[in-house]
Amino acid sequence: MSILQHASASHSSQHRKAPFYNSKPRRRPCIVAAVDAPQSENQQGQLKGGVSIRRRPPLGREIQPCGSLQMRVTGMPDENKPQNILEEIVWWKTAEVDQMRERVPLVMLQSAAKGAPAARDFKAALRKKVDETGKPGLIAEVKKASPSKGVIQPDFDPVRIAQAYEAGGAACLSVLTDERYFQGSFQNLLDIRAAGVTCPLLCKEFVVEAYQVFKARASGADAILLIAAVLPNQDLLYFSKAAANLGMQCLIEVHTEAELARVLEVPGVENHLLGINNRDLGTFKVDLGLTQKLMSSPPGQQAKERGIVVTGESGIFTPDDVAEVQKAGVGAILVGESLVKQGDPAAGVRQLLSLPAQ
Repeated sequence: MSILQHASASHSSQHRKAPFYNSKPRRRPCIVAAVDAPQSENQQGQLKGGVSIRRRPPLGREIQPCGSLQMRVTGMPDENKPQNILEEIVWWKTAEVDQMRERVPLVMLQSAAKGAPAARDFKAALRKKVDETGKPGLIAEVKKASPSKGVIQPDFDPVRIAQAYEAGGAACLSVLTDERYFQGSFQNLLDIRAAGVTCPLLCKEFVVEAYQVFKARASGADAILLIAAVLPNQDLLYFSKAAANLGMQCLIEVHTEAELARVLEVPGVENHLLGINNRDLGTFKVDLGLTQKLMSSPPGQQAKERGIVVTGESGIFTPDDVAEVQKAGVGAILVGESLVKQGDPAAGVRQLLSLPAQ
C-alpha cells in the first residue's frame, strides 16, 4: 500500500461536520485571544495583490485550541465571516492542509510525487482533439456534488464515469478532490489513474499551499487548478513553477477582465492554460456571455495573440453553448454537471460535441 493509499484508508469524512471557519488546527499552543493579524486592505476594502478572496478570517478563528480544550471567542463582527462560498472553502483549506500534513509529512509527499510516473501533456491532449474534431477540447469533470446543487450524481462511481468520458471523446478529465464541499477525494485521482484511463487528469482542488501541489502529483494528476481570485501573482508564479518542476501544467482560472490582465503578467503563463469561469463568485449565477466579454477585451485579445489556450468553464450544457464559446475564441471547455448526471456519460459527451455515435 502506498503512502497516500495508507493515509486515505485511515481518513474519514469527519471534515464535513464542523463549521469551516471554526475548524481547529491540531497540536497548537494555547491561545488566549483572537490574535491573528487582520489581513491588509486599502481604504476601499480591496485586498492586496488584486485578489478578491481573503485567505483566512481577518480577526482569527472563533474557536482556538487550548491544550485539550477549546476556547471560543465571542462577539466577532460580521467581517470575520466568509463573504461567499469560495472564501468559505479557502478558509477551510488552511485547516484541512494542516491535518493532511500531520498524516503525511511534506517530505514524504515530495518523495512520492517525484517517484510518480511521468505526467501527461494536458495542453497537447486538448489541441490534438481540436485538430481531430474541430471542436474545443473537452475537459470532462468527475464530480459527485457541489455547494450550489448538492448531490448531482447519487450513483457515483468515479472510475466508471471517467472511463465513459474517455470512450465518448473527452480530451482530458477534471477530478474534484475536495471532500467537504464536493464529496470528492484524492483517492478518486489514484483510482482513475490505476484503472488505466489515459486522458490527462486535472486535479480540481482549491490550492492555497504547495503541499497540495505535491499531493496532486503524487495522486496521479497531470495538471492543477489555480484560482486568480484567491492567489496574487507571486503565488501564481510560485505554484506554477512548483507544478512545472513536477511535470504538470496549470489551469489558471479568472472571473474578471482585471484578473485576466493581471494573470497575463505572470512569467511563463504561456506554458499553462487560462480558464474563464462564467459563474459569479458571490451569487453563483452563470452568464455564458462572460466568456465572449473577456475574450473580446484587450487582455483577451492579448491571450489569443500569445497563443495561450483559454478554457470556457460553467454554464455549458448544449451544442449551441459549445458553439457560442468556441466562436468567442476558446480552445477548450470544462463541463461537469450536464455530463456527470447522465446515465450514459459517453453518449452525453458525443451529444455535447456533436460527434457521431460509436
